[in-house]
Amino acid sequence: MKLDHYLKSKLTISKTLRVAVACAEDEAVLMALSQAAEEAWIEAHLYGDKEKIEMILDALKLSFKLKIFDCANPEEACAKAVQAVHKGEAELLMKGLVDTSVFLKAVLNKDWGIRKAQVLSHVTVAYVPKRDRIYLVSDAAMNIAPDLMTKKAIIDNCVEVAHALGLLDPKVAVLSAVEKVNPRMPSSVDAAELSAMTKRGEILGCQVDGPFALDNAVDVEAAHHKGVVHPNAGHADVLIVPNIEAGNILFKAITFLAFGETAGVVMGADVPIILTSRADKAEDKYHSILLAHLLKGQHHG
Repeated sequence: MKLDHYLKSKLTISKTLRVAVACAEDEAVLMALSQAAEEAWIEAHLYGDKEKIEMILDALKLSFKLKIFDCANPEEACAKAVQAVHKGEAELLMKGLVDTSVFLKAVLNKDWGIRKAQVLSHVTVAYVPKRDRIYLVSDAAMNIAPDLMTKKAIIDNCVEVAHALGLLDPKVAVLSAVEKVNPRMPSSVDAAELSAMTKRGEILGCQVDGPFALDNAVDVEAAHHKGVVHPNAGHADVLIVPNIEAGNILFKAITFLAFGETAGVVMGADVPIILTSRADKAEDKYHSILLAHLLKGQHHG
């Protein structure tokens, strides 16, 4: 199973969507857009340094349906891309070669930003070849040290993605370094409380349990050896990390050590936001476009 095959199998519409790309002067971004456009998933509106964008397109011999909007600097490119979505001129938003902080400042602008929910969070959909399995990981890119209620919102955003992928009752593992609550380890306390909130009906559409260490969240044998008897131990679909450091390390371990394939979107805005690391390959950026297309079709009208 390849991640692109998996995502395409979940797509129920074949409509071409317009994506506004902030700071599009990046080889991997343009290669991913070219592939998606060739397959008629998207048409691209590119915001950034027109001369640099055209040079890359020429060098890579890329030709696809696009418009280029010349911008003086990254701040202008981000602002114009977000404004295009705000005005309904584009249906998806993508981050190109720009710092996430600059990009998000435009997304969160009070006058023309596109924030919808109180909490925006990043959701990674990862295919791990050795396990031949899809996992959702959050939050590896946005929320630095989420508190309890922010973690609840992160789970809600993850569940929306999971449902779009056909996981109608996903098993959510809230991660810590231990399987038992330790008052000196706040992540374990939060995990137990999130599990209790689910049982009280405060988190819907999923099964939330924790604390889990990573091994007994994803490996039945590890859970058995540690005496973890919870029925969902070893069967997690969604991995909720305690903070951005843990998320970033887990994401990069999947990518660079396990040679996994990933897609990444930000949820909680008016449209799914395609947000990938600047180091991500064109393939992963393409996967992220597919994921956003899927989400827009199923959950955003």
